[in-house]
Amino acid sequence: MNKTEYVDAVAAAAGITKAEASKVVAATIAVITKALKKGESVQITGFGSFDIVKRAARKGRNPATGKEIKIAASKAPRFKAGKLLKDAVK
Repeated sequence: MNKTEYVDAVAAAAGITKAEASKVVAATIAVITKALKKGESVQITGFGSFDIVKRAARKGRNPATGKEIKIAASKAPRFKAGKLLKDAVK
């Protein structure tokens, strides 16, 4: 399912227009993104939680040359599914 199909499904499930559903989906993504940028986590009971995981700097290898390279520390978003979502997809 891509974003357009998701918006269509939200519109049908909520009984709203596709334009309204598109605004809702965009706002939801924006709110989650803004919270993660601030370093906050977002927990949606029954669905799951979004947070940021820190990855330490490390050494890696260039697969083409075999030469050792330094990989910088970074942050990445993470989603952890909640119990109800896990149970629903069993």
